[in-house]
Formats: sequence, C-alpha cells, structure tokens
Amino acid sequence: RKHPLEIPPPSEKDWLKDDEEDFFLQDPDQMRDALPQPFRMVNKLVMQIFDNAMEIIERKEMLREVQKLKVQPTKCFPTAEFQVTGRANCLAVSGKYIFVGLSVGLAAFKVSDYKEVCAWDAVKTEICAIHVSDLGNDDHVVLAVDEMGLVCLFCFHNESFLLIKILNEVEDISKRSACMEVVLSRGGDYAGVLLQGNIEAWLEIYRLPKSSWLKEVEKSPGSAAGLACTERRAEHSSEAEVFFLLQESPVSANKADAKLSLPVLLLKVKPPKPITGSSYKSPLDALKKVDEDSMLGLGYNHLIKDSQWEQQEAIFRSTYQEYLEAEGEREITEEIPRRATFHFLLPSRILPVGPEVEVQPDVPAGISVHWDGSHNLCLYSLNCPLKEKVDPDPKPDVVWPCAAPIACSAVSSCSRYLALACEDATITIWDEHLGYPLSVTAILEEPLIRSIHFL
Repeated sequence: RKHPLEIPPPSEKDWLKDDEEDFFLQDPDQMRDALPQPFRMVNKLVMQIFDNAMEIIERKEMLREVQKLKVQPTKCFPTAEFQVTGRANCLAVSGKYIFVGLSVGLAAFKVSDYKEVCAWDAVKTEICAIHVSDLGNDDHVVLAVDEMGLVCLFCFHNESFLLIKILNEVEDISKRSACMEVVLSRGGDYAGVLLQGNIEAWLEIYRLPKSSWLKEVEKSPGSAAGLACTERRAEHSSEAEVFFLLQESPVSANKADAKLSLPVLLLKVKPPKPITGSSYKSPLDALKKVDEDSMLGLGYNHLIKDSQWEQQEAIFRSTYQEYLEAEGEREITEEIPRRATFHFLLPSRILPVGPEVEVQPDVPAGISVHWDGSHNLCLYSLNCPLKEKVDPDPKPDVVWPCAAPIACSAVSSCSRYLALACEDATITIWDEHLGYPLSVTAILEEPLIRSIHFL
C-alpha cells in the first residue's frame, strides 16, 4: 500500500445538528439515551404535532375568554300564552290591550291577564295588517287591512270595536282599489293609505277627528249597542273556557256601525307623470303656470320641444353607438310608478307655515313622499284649509331633487332626522328642524341600498 491507514476526517454528515448540540447541556445522560435514527426523527415529528396542538388549544382558550368578556344577549322566554280563534296573522300593542288580526276577524286581549275582551267578526274576513294608536282614556284608533285590500277604520271604546268607515269601499266592484300600504301617524291624528287600482296608484291622506270621537262616545254610550261583546261559556269535560265573541249586527257590515264623525280626506297624491315635450309657445306662457318663484318644481313647466329631445337622442346615439352596441341596446320606456314611500313629519323649518296656522309640536305638519324611480322628494303640508272637493293633482309645497333616483328613506324615532338612500349608493342625512343636510356618505361596496333604518 502506498499510503498507511489513518482515521478519515469527519464529514459534514456527522456534524451535530443545531437542535441536537445542546442535548447533553440540558441533561448529560441524554448523550447515551439519545434515540438512533429513524426513531429520533419520528420522536421529533410527534413532539412537533403535540406543540402545534397546544398552540391551537391556547388560541381557542384565548378566544373563549374574549367571548366571556363580551356582553351576552339576553335570552327571553315566553312567560304566558293565550289561545285565539282561528289563525293569528298580525298583532299590535297599545296601552293596556293587545290587538290581534285573525283569519276570522279582529280580537282584543288584555295585557294584564291575556283574556279576550272583545272580537269583531261581522263578515268573517281575514285581517292581514293592523295599526293602532292610543287616544287616551283607554280609547284607541285601529286601522285593519283585510285579505281583499279593504281598509277598515275602528274606534276601540269601552272594550268594543266601533266600525267607523271602510276607507276604500266603492259600490262598483270593478272600480275597487286595493290597499298596498297604510301608515298611522303617532298620536292618531292622520292616516295615509297607498291604493292600487287597475291602471294607476295613488296616495290618500286622511285627518282623523279623534277629539270629536272622544266627545261623541261619551255623549252616546249606546252607539256601540249593536256591537257589544257578549260572553258565551263553552263547557268542556275537563275545564270551562270563556270566549268573548261578537254578535253579528243586523246592519250590513260594509256600512258604518257607529255614528261617529267620518275622517276627512285632505290630500290625494298621484305619482309624477313622465316629462314630455312642451306645448308652450313662449316663456311667458310657462311662467303663468308657476305659482311662486321661491321653490323648485317637478319640471313640467319648461320650453323643451319634442323635436329637441329627439334631436338630442339622435346625437347621443351617434356619438356612443359602439358602446350601445357592445352592451346591447335596450328600449327604455317610462312607466308611471305604482309604489311610494311616505312619512309623517313634525313641524320644522322645511315646511312653510303661515302665521295664522296654530302649530302643535307633537302633531304632524306635513308628509314626505317619493315614488319608485323618481329623483324628487316631495313635501306636502297638512295644515291646508279644508275644501269641499279635494284637488285631484295637488302641487308639492317643497321639492328636493336628488342626483339619482331615491331607493328608500327613513325617519328617526324623534322625527327630527330624515335619511335618503339613492340608487347610486349615496346616503344623505337631513336635519328637518334646521332644514339642511348633516352628512353625505357614499357606500361603494353596495351597488343598491334596499332599506335603511335608524338605531
């Protein structure tokens, strides 16, 4: 042999790893007890799995402690239940009573003991919606909408229902209009009913003579004799239950059963018509149709001819023809809207009130109305003088134009703030008392806002 045998130098494979160097520093006996490969690798993987599991457990324990520190929602459980005749569709609470709309009429229960005190089922109709307002002295005004879309106005007095009037009743059935929405103002001074006919929709605003009702029911307590609730006991083998049912009046149920003052129709608001070409020959003719120059109108009194609009449409199509062809040209037809959102407004600076009008701070002084697809928020005053014939096309007292069609709106519980959400995802908060906007917020993440509420 040319070269003698010698110990080869240690290679890199024999070097101790970083995690193995300090085995003997922690425990000298581990130098002898260290596991050989591949058991050492298996032990390392098992320990890593245990470490990861402990991290997950600690993370979940921290989240659990954070959840304990948060305010937990209160869990409510029913304290009592009461049986109703038929199926309950809707209910409303006012004062000491619970009013329930049933599949066979209307019923009232006491809040204290949940006992039925009165029921109205003269025509066995199904009640789909109910609105109630307290008039004081345990008297209430009740608006009920049945399955046919008829709006029944009741006065609940002395634990009995007094049918005053069916607001949208007509003799000719073919001309009957169905109720789409009904709103009762706080305090029961006004009622708004959105009606849908065969061709068009409109909004009716009624003034409710609640002070006259209170005087009339006190003077003639026997006016409810035909609607008095009688008690009928039904004996069962195990227990006896007491039912309070309404005796059918010999008079037709479609007629008023109580001789109380009828509500007064103040406004009949129709949806805005599509703006068409002007027929005026001069600016003077258009100005004659304008009552005042202190407010914006709905845009009907203009001098733009049909030919000018057709010419503008032709220029637009020729300029952006390639974009219209790329997105698919669709014919746009303007239709009269059939849906409206309206709110009762308390006295504020946005509605003009004359010095001769006595304004009460807790009684609505106007309404705000916007129709689907409309850019304008129209404000109408409720302090208008009574007329023998209602104006078929009343003009709004104030018009707020918006940059985009109004999608939805809301009024705060204190009736001071009004929120408008447009179809361009822009929300504007108005201060009604001062009459100016507080904030304008654009929500870019939401393409369309469908509802808005104050918390």
